[in-house]
Amino acid sequence: MRKLFIDHFTCILLLLVFITACKKEQETALSVDFAYTIVNNDFSAPVKINFTNNATGATHYKWTFTGGDPATSDKKDPGTVTFGSAGNCSVTLEAWNADNRNSKTIEILIDSSVVIGFDALPQVNDFVPADVTIVNKTTGGVSYKWTFEGGQPATSTAKDPGIVKFTTPGDHTITLIVNNGRKDFTQTKKLTLLPALLPAFTIIPSLDDNDYEAPLTATLNNETVSGLHWKWTTTGGTIDNDTARKPSIYFAVPGSYIITLTAGNNKETKTVQQTINVLPNSNLRTFNDVRFGINTAHGSVGCFFSTKLQRSFKASDDLKVAGKDIDLVFFGLNQSFTYNRFISPDSATNYTFDAIPGAQSATVINSQEYCGCSASLTPADFDGMTNDAMFATMPVDFSSGGWLQFTNNQVPRVVLFKTSDGRKGAVKIKQFVQNGADSYIVTDIKVQKVP
Repeated sequence: MRKLFIDHFTCILLLLVFITACKKEQETALSVDFAYTIVNNDFSAPVKINFTNNATGATHYKWTFTGGDPATSDKKDPGTVTFGSAGNCSVTLEAWNADNRNSKTIEILIDSSVVIGFDALPQVNDFVPADVTIVNKTTGGVSYKWTFEGGQPATSTAKDPGIVKFTTPGDHTITLIVNNGRKDFTQTKKLTLLPALLPAFTIIPSLDDNDYEAPLTATLNNETVSGLHWKWTTTGGTIDNDTARKPSIYFAVPGSYIITLTAGNNKETKTVQQTINVLPNSNLRTFNDVRFGINTAHGSVGCFFSTKLQRSFKASDDLKVAGKDIDLVFFGLNQSFTYNRFISPDSATNYTFDAIPGAQSATVINSQEYCGCSASLTPADFDGMTNDAMFATMPVDFSSGGWLQFTNNQVPRVVLFKTSDGRKGAVKIKQFVQNGADSYIVTDIKVQKVP
């Protein structure tokens, strides 16, 4: 009986010892672990990282963040830590209780912060062919990939690719892709290059010299592409400024002359030539297919003509400046052309016109067959005129025919006139066009350049 009691007591004692040991083991068990997440998944410095404490069995904590801000923390959950520099950053969590202490350390790779940028600088100027220096201003990159549209080379992986050659004008896209070990950063720029040097020019005679007769003054109209400086030469004539972009040139006598333009742009020099044939002076100016409208066509067809300005005018045009240079005024009564006259500009108000500002006088023989004057010029004479010889010998006094008119019963018809400055001329009427209120006559005109 006594032995049975002792065995039962022993069992109870052993059970208490086991329970105490288990409780003590449970109180001292410790597991250290933590997790982290990258804010916005952006590994480029500065990086913000959220840490989560997964430790168990601990009562105290100490965090150490190498390169972090803050650098340490004794909080169970330190929240967000900022790492400002690239490289491997060490993070340690140390945790403990009354019986145990343990820690865990990891390393997190922080990528470089990339600031991407570059310049494309053409050497000398923007004209092709162009050597373009590429200046890389990027910071924080590990590797580089360049693409040069239309360039030589077309690609490069060098940090500083140096000089790239371009031979075609226009827009060229340059792209740089920078990698910091984990992420690509891209910048694109457009390089605009101008065409290669191409010299060209035209010869534009002055209004008075558009018949290319001597003496002749003309403008050398420089149409060079991508030029910066010029040199003009000629086998004859006088250039007023042989390094100007658009000088004038003067030829005193007829002949065939070569004009040369040498253009440069600090990269290239090229030359172009043209020949101009200056004709002998006929002292005769010719205008073809000039229209004069009847009374009701003054605003549509026109009724005035200036041999000096070499153009027609309508009655509705502003004549404040041009009025003094008008030589011919036509009045046609109706579309049947039963009454027609060229009149002196200063008598315009007598024929339904408003006064012409600054109008000068002119004398006219509208009908040679009835004027009773000695002046005479047939249509054949008119067509055969290559100089002013016939005008030079023609009687000066035209006043005896000023009152006459003509109809459309004779085609062609020649009307003689003399301008206020003494130049003699003729109008050959070659067509009467019936077009209702817009009816008109079609003429050719020949007139002396100087009396």
